[in-house]
Amino acid sequence: MSPTTSNVPAGPVHGQVTFLGAGPGDPGLLTLRAVEALAGADVLIAEPDVLDVVRGHARAGVSTPELTVVDDASTTAGVPVLRDAANLVMEAARGGKRVVRAVSGDPGLDSDTGAEMLACAAEGIPFEVVPGVAAAVGVPAYAGVPLRDAQGTDVRFIDARTADARCWTEVGASDGTLVVSTTLDAVASAAGELVTAGRKPDTPLTVTVAGTTTRQRTWNATLGTIAQVFKQGKVLPSPEGHRPVIAVVGERSSAAQRDQLAWFESKPLFGWKVLVPRTKEQAASLSDQLRSYGAVPHEVPTIAVEPPRTPQQMERAVKGLVTGRYEWIAFTSVNAVKAVREKFEEYGLDARAFAGIKVAAVGEQTARSLIEFGVKPDLVPSGEQSAAGLLEDWPPYDPVFDPIDRVFLPRADIATETLVAGLIELGWEVDDVTAYRTVRASPPPAETREAIKGGGFDAVLFTSSSTVRNLVGIAGKPHNVTVIACIGPATAKTAEEHGLRVDVLSPEPSVHKLAAALADFGARRREAAREAGDPVTRPSERRPGARRRRTT
Repeated sequence: MSPTTSNVPAGPVHGQVTFLGAGPGDPGLLTLRAVEALAGADVLIAEPDVLDVVRGHARAGVSTPELTVVDDASTTAGVPVLRDAANLVMEAARGGKRVVRAVSGDPGLDSDTGAEMLACAAEGIPFEVVPGVAAAVGVPAYAGVPLRDAQGTDVRFIDARTADARCWTEVGASDGTLVVSTTLDAVASAAGELVTAGRKPDTPLTVTVAGTTTRQRTWNATLGTIAQVFKQGKVLPSPEGHRPVIAVVGERSSAAQRDQLAWFESKPLFGWKVLVPRTKEQAASLSDQLRSYGAVPHEVPTIAVEPPRTPQQMERAVKGLVTGRYEWIAFTSVNAVKAVREKFEEYGLDARAFAGIKVAAVGEQTARSLIEFGVKPDLVPSGEQSAAGLLEDWPPYDPVFDPIDRVFLPRADIATETLVAGLIELGWEVDDVTAYRTVRASPPPAETREAIKGGGFDAVLFTSSSTVRNLVGIAGKPHNVTVIACIGPATAKTAEEHGLRVDVLSPEPSVHKLAAALADFGARRREAAREAGDPVTRPSERRPGARRRRTT
């Protein structure tokens, strides 16, 4: 018998399962370990709302089996039920896959994945648990409701949907803070149970729906008044009464204290739906900035990029890079980087072809796209991120130190001549090459067009005159309740020529300064409402057709 041969049959080869808590809704609450596990997953199994939170951290091509409604009662109530989630997990793990089973909140507190874990253990499938921020803890924190203080207040958690009479009696006799998981239409019933069990009707209560998301809303009341607060606010009855909420009962949820601690809902653009006329790639950092102000950015491309009609000029320029024709190459947009990169790939080249060539870039996104390609820019404007800003820092041609006097400038077909003229004035020869064409994008979906024209957006950010013309051309004119923000005087003039009133003007020609200016506008608007004793509302919540006052 050969020493390398064995008659022992090989055992089954199993994958691994990670039971992962995705938190209560804010994608920023994912833990570092959760992000790491998602990046290595072969299969990602989650209900739709959780999938939206975690999908961005999974690798391209990850399998996401759909979980459909199979329960008739739940179908009627509009509540999704997982389709054999346990079987999907087991099937993928038996096939040797790395499986991530993502659930809302925390796996041990907010879900019933214990049965799935036991199934893995029974078959010898290795698994791990990545804790998440539990809804009962994360939601009050985002609502500005601390659960404990320096005196160490007793905190109890209860799920009203499964609590029995004995449970209500026990928590009703306590004077500590109570965190109740329930649904919107069952809050008043839970409050009644607590009063019956001994809690005073004037005990403060906060109720938060859609916690940690930009749809979050919190009501202040007492156990005795919550039903009336919902009725007067026309919160109930509602077809969305089944939505889960977190209610906090006790002195820590008092209205006066929450007014000072409600950090999330008091953000300057909280809940504002802001239209950004750019692609997701172009708007990435801008959208992140808007989210930091509490806004919900919605990207709508107004231009599409197409190859040049005659590619020969671009082909000659790329070959010139390799043969040493240029001293510099200047990128003024992400699309220019993409166009050159595609030509490189077409010829079998990579970032090493830039060896010995100085690279300039305008804008953070352009520089980032170069770095992703493997090229670190030698020159980025120290001031304004524009052609003028680049010229401020661009060195004049020096025949002693510059062996070559030529610059390769790959750009759009509609680019201005500012940069070319400035480089020539500095003594450089410029190959101004059309790397791509810009054309008007296709119209957005009908739902988006209706929201633009019907006042569904709270604000629109216009970053150039062309975005004004193109958006109006493909989607129609924004409604008069929508706040119009423009990056500069020329863009503002174009907006006014199209019948739009400009509410916000950026102090500098920068998309980030524009977003900051919109946030300042939102903060002033919020403060004015508070001083007037009016409720804080979003522009889209105004009565359609109402007259608008200009805010300076």
